[in-house]
Amino acid sequence: MAVTRKSGARKAKIERKTNETDISVSINLDGTGKYEITTGIGFFDHMLEQLSRHSLIDINITAKGDLHIDDHHTAEDTGIAIGQALAKALGDRKGINRYASFDLPMDEALTRAAIDVSGRPYLIWNVKFTRDKVGTFDTELVREFFHAFAQNAGITLHVENIYGENNHHIAETCFKAVARALRKAIESDPRQAGVIPSTKGTLNG
Repeated sequence: MAVTRKSGARKAKIERKTNETDISVSINLDGTGKYEITTGIGFFDHMLEQLSRHSLIDINITAKGDLHIDDHHTAEDTGIAIGQALAKALGDRKGINRYASFDLPMDEALTRAAIDVSGRPYLIWNVKFTRDKVGTFDTELVREFFHAFAQNAGITLHVENIYGENNHHIAETCFKAVARALRKAIESDPRQAGVIPSTKGTLNG
């Protein structure tokens, strides 16, 4: 795995290659939500585009995986790579808001995401789907993606679908709610510029 971080900028690039996947991810935390995403999984691409657009994080992803088996390795390893890129781009996490939550409605569905950019990875997932697939994408892989993302980004992430009927809407509200909460949590707090928002003095574990 290759990791690079541009000095003085909240940008990072991760290149991850295994026998199952070959993934390149680059991000700019202070972007405008521009994206170029190709994973070979149409619905997953659509969800990652929502993550970029609504977090205002520029994200470029090229992923090649063993899709002849299923989508699992590609979805999970993409979550790993995005999480590692986020952690690298955040650096020592000085001056960020750290905490944020967001309630995201989409037609009949409502999902809440709460984030602590704590350096301590944890996922609480209270989301249930009523179908195994949206299109050809396994709905259980939504959780797998966010678990991999939270573990490797070093964030505490709580996601709860409060209600909803359409499984596409439920999945999409998860990505959009996380994106909006993430956008707020990683933004600079002008009242604590250059200060780590923790009495412990570190947000790296």
